Amino acid sequence: MKATASVGTEPSDFGRAIMGGFIAGTIDVGSASLINWLNPIIILRAIASGILGEASFRDGMGSALLGLLLQWAMSIIIALIYSLAVDRLRGLRQAWVAGGLVAGVFTFLIMNFVVVPLSAVGRMPHFTASKLVANFVALLLFGLIIAFFARQHGAIRE
Repeated sequence: MKATASVGTEPSDFGRAIMGGFIAGTIDVGSASLINWLNPIIILRAIASGILGEASFRDGMGSALLGLLLQWAMSIIIALIYSLAVDRLRGLRQAWVAGGLVAGVFTFLIMNFVVVPLSAVGRMPHFTASKLVANFVALLLFGLIIAFFARQHGAIRE
């Protein structure tokens, strides 16, 4: 017999995706700060530059706040998409590490070769070999975090 959680004691599937996206997005900002040896405020302004362009570096804390909100929004959307995948591909629940690594690879490719070029930044990212590896590893961690939170997705409905 399978035990189920009491109503209200476990986060919902949606809540787990939000929590995973929030935590993964926050850690991702910290990772970018460490990789680039830059203040997190500058990283957040760089994220905001996707909408504001170069003006984001002159607009003060408002740009940094916008960058943080954008980071969290993107991270939560990615986590929600992953949760939908878990709902459709039940094996992802048990193989969450493999699924998280695949999600990290897809996130890396989509962010760097679709989102950034289509943003106000408008160019392909340029990485040194070491920064390419560091950024890739950071997004693998990102994928693992969202997969960790999504691994229980739908478990109460079974």
